[in-house]
Amino acid sequence: MTELSLGWVSAAEGLLQPSDVPASESMPADTESNIRLASVLIPLFWHHDEWHVLYIRRVENPRDSHSGQVAFPGGRRDQTDADATAVALREADEEIGLAQSEVRVLGSLANYRTSSDYDVTPVVGIVPWPYPYQPEPAEVDRIFSIPLKWLANKHHVDLRDRAFRLPESRKKLELKVVYYNRYDGELLWGATARMTLSFLKALHEKQIVLDHR
Repeated sequence: MTELSLGWVSAAEGLLQPSDVPASESMPADTESNIRLASVLIPLFWHHDEWHVLYIRRVENPRDSHSGQVAFPGGRRDQTDADATAVALREADEEIGLAQSEVRVLGSLANYRTSSDYDVTPVVGIVPWPYPYQPEPAEVDRIFSIPLKWLANKHHVDLRDRAFRLPESRKKLELKVVYYNRYDGELLWGATARMTLSFLKALHEKQIVLDHR
């Protein structure tokens, strides 16, 4: 695998944080009881002599706070799920038709807290390509991928101001949000962009190691 220059991820102020809401903004104590556990799968595959990261675009749904957004396959933890990895694998099976036995799990990243009160564990895994991925029509509008070397280019990322209407117990905030440039018409931003950066940091620090091809 071509070496990626990833030191900028850790050095760039504001790109990495464990939550949509920065530590400078207090989280009301009564919101802790509303925390919902979830996991996502960060799927990687080797194609045309380079690594790619697989994403989905969610369907438009007025009842979904993440409607129409680019995301990783994933969702809320069920009582029957053994652990965070089991959640990610089950949800990927349900959302994109990826058999759990086809995923080679490499590890997990630090949890990420979303503004919608999800505590998300990103699970990194290598997946097959080509493969007959099938989007779940009620949840997934498109399955696509972005080359890892494109994601690792610091010139494709910036911080922008965005107003957030947080859950009713909190005020409206103006926050710094990570945005990538559009790729193939898709806009990667917000929590999924930050989890992508956390993955790049894990690569840089060798917490996650990809096979050299």
